[in-house]
Amino acid sequence: MALSYSPSMTSETSVNKHRWLILGIVLAAEIMDLLDSTIVNVAGPSLKEKLSASPSALQWVIGGYTLTLGAGLVLGGRLADRYSRRNVFLLGLCAFTFTSLLCATAPNIELLIAFRLLQGFAGAMVLPHVIGFIRDVFPPEELGKAFAIFGPVFGLGGILGPIIGGFIIDGNIASTGWRAVFLVNIPIGIVIIALAWKYLPKHATNHSIKIDLLGSLLIIISSGLLLLPLIQGQEAGWPLWTFLSLAASFVGFVLFTFQQRWVISRKRTPLVDPDIFKSNTYNLGLAGIFIFFAGFTGVYLIITLFLQIGEGYSARGAGIANIAIALGTAIGGALSGAVLADKFGTRVLQFGALAQIIGALLLFKALPDMQSFNFWHIAPGMLVSGFGTGLVVAALFDVILLAIKDELVGSASGVLSAIQSIGSSVGVALFGTIFFNQVTSGQIDNGFRNALLLQVGMVSIFLLITFFLPKKAVGNSEYAS
Repeated sequence: MALSYSPSMTSETSVNKHRWLILGIVLAAEIMDLLDSTIVNVAGPSLKEKLSASPSALQWVIGGYTLTLGAGLVLGGRLADRYSRRNVFLLGLCAFTFTSLLCATAPNIELLIAFRLLQGFAGAMVLPHVIGFIRDVFPPEELGKAFAIFGPVFGLGGILGPIIGGFIIDGNIASTGWRAVFLVNIPIGIVIIALAWKYLPKHATNHSIKIDLLGSLLIIISSGLLLLPLIQGQEAGWPLWTFLSLAASFVGFVLFTFQQRWVISRKRTPLVDPDIFKSNTYNLGLAGIFIFFAGFTGVYLIITLFLQIGEGYSARGAGIANIAIALGTAIGGALSGAVLADKFGTRVLQFGALAQIIGALLLFKALPDMQSFNFWHIAPGMLVSGFGTGLVVAALFDVILLAIKDELVGSASGVLSAIQSIGSSVGVALFGTIFFNQVTSGQIDNGFRNALLLQVGMVSIFLLITFFLPKKAVGNSEYAS
């Protein structure tokens, strides 16, 4: 995942004596934010038992967070231009901590969904500023070391969510069960807020910059109209309104691009510079990121649900099983970032896509004999799939941003991040719908197989797109993510 930033930014101070502490502060906030995108993946059975959560409600709890996170990312970056990065970051941290408390105390599934939507939006006020703080406080000669720490943390943040969530839920701290995955954010959030208040560098505010609230509203509404039918459609029997909602979502995103051009024509500051969409390569990259993240986010959720619902694994057991994916992702990301991206360029994306397809086929092949199922049957497929994910994620954003002029990179990277999060939420909706459609008929293994076939199809489309992307990756540039 990339964040909104500009490669032309310069450090406001050459040396900050608290720079390594500041790095720890922003990374801790980032980890807390990213973990919450997947930490409830293992909470399905618990939410069903305690809050009578339906399959669609569970999809909203998981996908709703990434939806509002993605929809708010660009706005979060723009708010910092007016009110300063430090102020917006602190506001986001406070809101995230408070909404975590709301989620933990939710008395029913409807309020939990609402609070998760708010929590995702609060997270969008935090994530866009991490790279900016790193560039503020580190001199150029130390940026490489700082980003060497930042990259792996960012790449593994969401992957580790189910592992940590499994241990927290089964630990049942003070009999809190699933609520503990949110309660744990509160003491951590308070500590980070206190440290951030004391040590983060201050920035001047610029109240002459106007915030494009209409553009922000168009993104949020269009994103919601996209996700709503994908989650509720199957349960409702795909009535006419589901197709109208999808069409309205497309119209809303088109209107947004025209509205941004109108904002520029009025000499005002847009949320997104429409010039980034003049590049066909960039537009293809947007489609690739959307498809890729929807595919692997969705299928990794299904693996966890299959282990719990189909094979009776505990939350901790399902979390431990996800270590295979996390390990593969870490290895793939390390190889891609350190060696392969510089040497092979776009081909590393193709290697990663092929690895994911092979991993999905290995998982598919391991499923027929469900009577004697053992985790080790699917561990190789999970490891290979995670390896492919790591290869792609470490290089994907840099490859796409090669098609963008330097002065537009900040806006372009922000949109990529938003599309990634929205794609992830759509993946949760699509794969969840396919899986739970079979669960209700008692054919859980078929639900898993269907999800794997969908992933193979989506990754195959992504693989095709990679042949139209720039041939050489940026590699470990100063703004690599």
